[in-house]
Amino acid sequence: MNTWLYFTPEGLGQSSTDWPCCIYSATGLQQLLPLDQVAQALNGRPINVLLPMELCSWVRSDPWPSRRQPGAQAIAYAVEDQLSDALERLHLSAGARDSEGRYPVMVINRDRLGRILALLTDSGIEARSVFADADVLSADQPIGVWWFDRWVVGGTLGARMALSHDDMKLLKPALPIDALWFDEHQAAQVIERSLTEPNGGAINLLQGDFIVRGKCLPWRLAGLSLLAVLLLTWGASEARIGFLSSQTRQLSEQNVQRFKALFPEQQRTVDVAMQLKVLQSQRAQPQNTRMADLVKLIEQVVGASQVEVRRIDYRVADGWKIQLTANSFAELEQLRERGRQQGMPIRLDSASKQSDRVQATLTLEDGT
Repeated sequence: MNTWLYFTPEGLGQSSTDWPCCIYSATGLQQLLPLDQVAQALNGRPINVLLPMELCSWVRSDPWPSRRQPGAQAIAYAVEDQLSDALERLHLSAGARDSEGRYPVMVINRDRLGRILALLTDSGIEARSVFADADVLSADQPIGVWWFDRWVVGGTLGARMALSHDDMKLLKPALPIDALWFDEHQAAQVIERSLTEPNGGAINLLQGDFIVRGKCLPWRLAGLSLLAVLLLTWGASEARIGFLSSQTRQLSEQNVQRFKALFPEQQRTVDVAMQLKVLQSQRAQPQNTRMADLVKLIEQVVGASQVEVRRIDYRVADGWKIQLTANSFAELEQLRERGRQQGMPIRLDSASKQSDRVQATLTLEDGT
């Protein structure tokens, strides 16, 4: 078992180095002491941090329509309606997709987590991970453990909770009948097993802005020496590079002048080679092909979706651009998946949520 530092629920009313903690060591021993004495007891060892579930909340997304891993922002918008505070005040950490196609998300106040991590840093304690106590309970069925004078509930249950004894009595009839309950006489063994082999789906809160950055390797001097050699090599070839760059600029300017002479209607030149290729392809490609592509896109992809078309534009080299409004990010994922199935190279850009609608730009590139 790795070493764990548990911020016990007794310290929820304070955020100071007096916070009562419990160290669970690899030998199975438990040591109760305030945070300001933990660093001395650890003697420089990095630890896993355990927070009381009272500081967190646990939600799940709806079944995700696509097999592709969604981004953190997409998951955040998907569970926003289940949150009691604004997204900017919260830190969301997503777990692995479950058997139902849902993504579990552990939520904590951003400032509160920042203060806890600052307390650890100020105390000289290195945290390599941060979990919630209810999330690490390992079992193949719902489980409740009496832990620091309250019931911590997790396992395969679709919830993570910390309940008083009275609250547990009220909720127990609504919980699965196969749930296992371990009182103060049985809890120690279950807790030790959970900390030795935590739940495989437990969510590490050190994600996003709070991710642990790798330490600098001890070979800094060798790295600096190598950098010096590279700089000397670069300096020796700088004169040659400057000469070649000058010749390249001259050739580029000549190419631009010739391009403008051949195509005076092209007022702006960004990439002469690409623009010339596009102009040549335009002459070879029948105009009705583009309209056929648009008709196919509307009939087989957009028309089969519950989205609203706001505007359609066509630009040379960019292809068709359709501004859409959808009900959710999941609806956009379904639209993109349908395009892929039809063999149409489409992409969705500039997706943003406004009020209860999601806006995005669908692009069908030329050459389809």
